[in-house]
Formats: sequence, structure tokens, C-alpha cells
Amino acid sequence: MNQPRPNGSSGQARPADLAELMLQVARGDKQAFSALYDALAPMVFGIVVRVVRDRAQSEEVAQEVMIDLWRQAARYRPEAGSVSTWASTIAHRRAVDRVRSAQASADREQARAAREHETAFDEVAEEVETRLASEQVRRCLRGLTELQRQAVTLAYYGGLTYREVAQTLRTPLPTIKTRMRDGLIRLRDCMGVTT
Repeated sequence: MNQPRPNGSSGQARPADLAELMLQVARGDKQAFSALYDALAPMVFGIVVRVVRDRAQSEEVAQEVMIDLWRQAARYRPEAGSVSTWASTIAHRRAVDRVRSAQASADREQARAAREHETAFDEVAEEVETRLASEQVRRCLRGLTELQRQAVTLAYYGGLTYREVAQTLRTPLPTIKTRMRDGLIRLRDCMGVTT
């Protein structure tokens, strides 16, 4: 993915400039989209690569996100948040979708291979083990503070970013990060996981 040239001396476009660009993009202005692309592509790629962790796939997903921004520009509402936040949300969701899709594909392949191999296993024992592990996770989650439990649940089961968790819980971002870190440490200790 080509690294775009920053706009202005600060290296970033102002939120008001991005909102105006988005309005122009919604009207089909290709030059505005080019400027929007230059301003947002590095951020979008950064978000995607942190989730996907594969550079080639991340570049592909980032391109898809930028195309989504072009196609959905008319749906952007400034009162709902900044263009950067909107683009970040789309990027994160697309990246999570790609990871889930890859995982589902790998799971299907693994299941197919297991069926072909026909390894004997005890279904009852496996079910009991799964239930015990699930109960241990629930018990350990109950040991967290309410904010820790909410933050961890939203992040890991809801797929939200730290910033999205902070917005959802209406709590400052540094507080969310601290609570999640502390909560994850407590979960790790409760589960007996060693690093």
C-alpha cells in the first residue's frame, strides 16, 4: 500500500477539513477522495494490520475500507462523530470480519480433515471439559470489578476497541485501559495461565 503524503505541516488533516472532504466525496468528487485517501489510509492500515497481523491481507482489507468510505460517503453524519472515528470503526469491523472469516475457513478445513481422519474421541469427555472451562471463565469473570467485567466483555466478546469500550461505558479511555489491563491480569491468575 503506498504511504500517502501528509497534508499541511502537521502531517494530519483537521477534523473539519476531513468532514468537508467527506461531503465532497459524497457528491462524487474524485479529487476530494484522493485527499481523503491520503489523510486516512495510514491510520486505516495501522488499525487493520494490528488486527489481521498479515501485511498482504491487511493491505487488501485497508483498500476495501477505503472503497467502503467512497461508496458510503453519503451515509456519514458529522453529528455522530468525526470522519476519523467513522473510518476507524469501519476499518476495525472489516479487519475483525477478515480474521473471523479466516478462522472459520481454517475451522472448516480442520473439521473436514478430522472427519476424514476419523480419529476416535470421547464426545462426553470433551463436552464435560468444555463446560468446565466455560464455568471457570464465568467464575473468574465474576471475580472482577463491574467496570473490569464490562470492559473485558465488550472488548473480547463484543469485538470493540478500547476507544469504543470507553464510549460505550462513558468512561475516560485511560481508565478503561487500566481496568482492562488489571482485569486481564486477574483473569490470567484466576485461570492459572502462566506466561
